[in-house]
Amino acid sequence: MKQFHDRVAVVTGAASGIGRALAERFAEEGMRLVLADVDGVALAGVANALGVEGATILPVNTDVSKAADAAHLADAAWSAFGAVHLLCNNAGIACEGVPAWEQTPETWTRILGVNLWGAINGVRAFVPRMIADGHEGHIVNTASAAGLRTGPFVSPYYASKHAIVAFTESLHFDLQLAESKLKVSALCPAFVKTSIADHSPGFPPAMRARVETGMEPRVIAQRVLEAVREEKFWILTHPEFDELIRTRFEGMLQGENPAPHIFGATAPID
Repeated sequence: MKQFHDRVAVVTGAASGIGRALAERFAEEGMRLVLADVDGVALAGVANALGVEGATILPVNTDVSKAADAAHLADAAWSAFGAVHLLCNNAGIACEGVPAWEQTPETWTRILGVNLWGAINGVRAFVPRMIADGHEGHIVNTASAAGLRTGPFVSPYYASKHAIVAFTESLHFDLQLAESKLKVSALCPAFVKTSIADHSPGFPPAMRARVETGMEPRVIAQRVLEAVREEKFWILTHPEFDELIRTRFEGMLQGENPAPHIFGATAPID
């Protein structure tokens, strides 16, 4: 996708973190924005701030885990702007840091609902219309380096992010076979300075510290813009984790047991 000015972008999880940074970066390119988040108050604040700067914004309070909300978001986007060219299924949440056997059914439902079903619902609500419109376009699904590595204590999060990577890769093939003009990317950042841990009181302290000192969201947003322009599938934003990813897959082929790395940190989570 080469043209951004006056095109329409939809961003979920847009009230903070990577989602807000994406909205700000797309606004700089002159895109019209449909911004979604479950936090309506924070979303309104972002929309107002960008509107003051001259961007055309439609905020839509949305729970992406609900198919009906995703469908409403799509209806609102087409009603307001008549098309969608860039869809960022970005909403995501973390979970408590406890062993897999202590993760509750409620936690699994919440994490998979937002992280995985949010992307699935977005694709189901938007992609058929985007294909039918016949425009050049792009879908970005926010996964994580956690979709390429694993570790202890946050199994629902790892599972959701691995599933998003697989879902997005399969979508890539589906679009090719459909001879669609749409392209797709899997965004796989590691630690980014967001508020994701603040909504999970039991988030592992070691991981929380890495988030607090992580990459600035605006850097991620720039990488996403470049990947969309260059039609790149993989958006791996933290090269310092490349060797860990490589080691994991090489270990599989060699039949080795998983290494006890936690996003590159060999120290235990306390």
